[in-house]
Amino acid sequence: MTLSHARIRTAVETYLARHPHERPQLGRLLDAGALDRPPGIAGRLPFPAHVTCGAIVVDPLGRTLHVLNLARGRALAPGGHTEPEDESPAEAVLRELHEETGIPPQAVAPWPGYETVPFDIDIDPHPGNDDPSHRCVDLRFLFRLHAAAEAPVVLRGEQATRVEWRSVDEVTSPSLREKLLKLTHAVEPETANASALICNDRGEYLLHLRDYLPGQIWEPGMWSLLGGGREPQDATLEHTVRRELDEEAGLHIADLTPFGTEEATDDTGATVPIAIYAGRWNGDPRELHLTEGVMLAWFAPYDLHRLRIAPTTSDLVRRHAASHPAGTPRIATQHGTSPDEERRPACPRGTVLNVIGVHLYLERPDGTVLLGLRHPDSAFAPSTWHVLAGHCEQESAVTCLIREAREEAGLEIEPGDVELVHVVHHIDRAGDQPRMGLFFRARTWTGEPELREPDKCTQWKFWDPAAPPEDLVPYTRVAIEGIRAGRPYSETGWA
Repeated sequence: MTLSHARIRTAVETYLARHPHERPQLGRLLDAGALDRPPGIAGRLPFPAHVTCGAIVVDPLGRTLHVLNLARGRALAPGGHTEPEDESPAEAVLRELHEETGIPPQAVAPWPGYETVPFDIDIDPHPGNDDPSHRCVDLRFLFRLHAAAEAPVVLRGEQATRVEWRSVDEVTSPSLREKLLKLTHAVEPETANASALICNDRGEYLLHLRDYLPGQIWEPGMWSLLGGGREPQDATLEHTVRRELDEEAGLHIADLTPFGTEEATDDTGATVPIAIYAGRWNGDPRELHLTEGVMLAWFAPYDLHRLRIAPTTSDLVRRHAASHPAGTPRIATQHGTSPDEERRPACPRGTVLNVIGVHLYLERPDGTVLLGLRHPDSAFAPSTWHVLAGHCEQESAVTCLIREAREEAGLEIEPGDVELVHVVHHIDRAGDQPRMGLFFRARTWTGEPELREPDKCTQWKFWDPAAPPEDLVPYTRVAIEGIRAGRPYSETGWA
């Protein structure tokens, strides 16, 4: 895959978002449309310039690598033009670094926070060009030499004659020197991570439910993006995220584009930068072979509030959705409602909206009924037994039931195998929003209950409905008693 103009444009725009004061001298690179049309990025642009990619390599002593270039007549960071096989600027930089100095990609790591964003952009006169106004635009990416790396420099370029490790004070570029002085050299990039922000044409995002293993994995029982940490064989963080997608789900995305960096927080409270690559895929996550975690599922941005998800991940999804609208989107507003909802006519005066809850009364041939023990941290009925249930969204009640059964317990139910057996109209306390609970029986189903959402339910168990657990949700007890008595309707909490 040839490196696209869009990738270079994204890199420049992200850089300018961090350094807006440099827009006057770099804006022409974007405004002229040079990055939106052929020829190739290494070719001549509509205004006289070439784009190259350079590597700013910092060793454990805080010195930067410079190579004396005969054509330029001065010491420069190693780098050069991209090649057709380069899939990202970072990959082009690592290739050029190895070709010019012999330093292998595994001997360096991207500096945290600069995995996909240039550390500096330099514009200089292009050597050997008859047009004195011709410029070379160099996108410089920041790397750190591993402390334990044995990477002797072997000059390979025809125009390179000497290599130097220079202190920050000896860096000749004022803008580069200023940026280097602001770095915290104690930061170790060994734990660099990369994740994939994948959406479909409906504007939904692919999320991964982690195993609930506190103390063993990061963010246990939470919804997150697919991804992981960089390993020695990964030349770039794009290679990292592609490897993780393949290993975790057998998923291959044709085009992944750098989107930004998520500043996540680990269990110790430390900030962990995660490079985010965005891509598009329209498949069925149920058909993927998941090797880690509980499940994969699509979620719209306006559904994130009901998930156990890191705020930084939620913000990433909403930010991407705002800048990349789908073909027929339903993007939430700042008040949590979709444009479709905002266009609906107002309810008649005095109307109170009722929440519709859909419940599964799953009864085995022996008469026992499925109940789940809710998570201790649940906002509703913590550490209490309840039937499998969920709120009805923009969907029919039966569709909701089938979706919730699959998402929460891995059960497959056909619409024709469902019958309504009870309705309970309930309220917790006077003044609370009233709720209408629809209880459906499944005559038949496929599968055995699994813990698909351990952040909500910690145990599934079949109980004798005549002797349910003491710590049972009150209105669920009322509904079970009504079903056993053959009553179609109950009320509770109103008196």
